Amino acid sequence: MSDLFNDKAKNWDTGEMKRLISSAVGSSILKHVPLHQQMNVMDFGAGTGLISAQVVPFVNKIIAVDISKAMLDKLVSKPELQGKVEAVCQDITAKPINAKFDLIMSAMAVHHVEDTSKLINTFFAHLKPGAKVALADLDKEDGSFHPEGSEGVFHSGFERNELQQLLENNGFDNVRFFTIHIIKKQEKQYPVFLVVATKC
Repeated sequence: MSDLFNDKAKNWDTGEMKRLISSAVGSSILKHVPLHQQMNVMDFGAGTGLISAQVVPFVNKIIAVDISKAMLDKLVSKPELQGKVEAVCQDITAKPINAKFDLIMSAMAVHHVEDTSKLINTFFAHLKPGAKVALADLDKEDGSFHPEGSEGVFHSGFERNELQQLLENNGFDNVRFFTIHIIKKQEKQYPVFLVVATKC
């Protein structure tokens, strides 16, 4: 599989929109998810570690999962992440990690996965009983957020009630949505949500 983010990784962290989204997601996770120093966390679609960097001071360890080696290479080069964040470059829906987590967090990655139900089921399988997911993504939009023909984009955001149903159908409860950011782009507004749910 080609690395769709190979050319983007080098300057990924310099984009203002990415920094604003990451800051909003990170602060929202810190606000809505109880963290503690014994927690082991998966950062799904971790990219260059913008979310991991905000969460790592409050947990034991983060496994940063992504299918882009270029993005993960950037992540592991950051001094502040060394020792507590481990990079794993693989598709966990095809090849699970032999570990259970207290939290799986993700920022703007779920719309890059074609089979959302399989992904949620994979998250469930990687979590300890009573553990949580905290997933940030776009509300359903008209397809204009990504440039036309963008590779690796399978969903134009998500309807909250449909995603809630999907989470509940795959073994999660106490599903809560928070609007955490509004992306302003080309005179349009795209709300970003964080959904937090607990494995039954």
